[in-house]
Amino acid sequence: MVKIGILNLQGAVSEHYDMTKKAIGKLGVDIEVKSVKYAEDIETCDGIIISGGESTVIGKLIHERGIDKVIKQNNIPVFGTCAGMVLLGKKTDFDQPLMGLMDISVKRNRYGSQKNSFEAPIEIFGQEYLGVFIRAPSLESYDRTKKDIKILSKFDGEIIAIQQGRNIAISFHPELTDDTLIHEYFIKEVLAI
Repeated sequence: MVKIGILNLQGAVSEHYDMTKKAIGKLGVDIEVKSVKYAEDIETCDGIIISGGESTVIGKLIHERGIDKVIKQNNIPVFGTCAGMVLLGKKTDFDQPLMGLMDISVKRNRYGSQKNSFEAPIEIFGQEYLGVFIRAPSLESYDRTKKDIKILSKFDGEIIAIQQGRNIAISFHPELTDDTLIHEYFIKEVLAI
């Protein structure tokens, strides 16, 4: 059975869990969703979701627990939101541990502090979607020579969603909406179910 792990280190973990379950129900597929905290939990997963939160703290725990090594060794696709976008990159504007799974450079807190949080309509996968931005990062740059990189969405000229291979990084919080579109995409397209 396919398993999707929700990395339970910090952030909107229960919201991602609920949204993933809802997306699975809509798709009518047999997939197990589980909360994961350690490398040995992740070894059995076919996909991992990293929620928002404090990317420095999450990054340190990922590195200390060897989670990044397990993901790389097993080529497990990762869907990172907000802090997850930062962690997936190879470079950011702060000295912190990164997973480096995507050839991207990310600017932390691009849209300001917590009090600057906002919601705005965006377009992704050819559909309108409500983007929830909370201390959101944005893409600073990406390696344009990589053929497996695909821009998924922009907002005000900034890249806010990008895919490389089976990894997806987005700057906003789809788990804080009622729309399962992006979670369904991760399940269907990235896990090739």
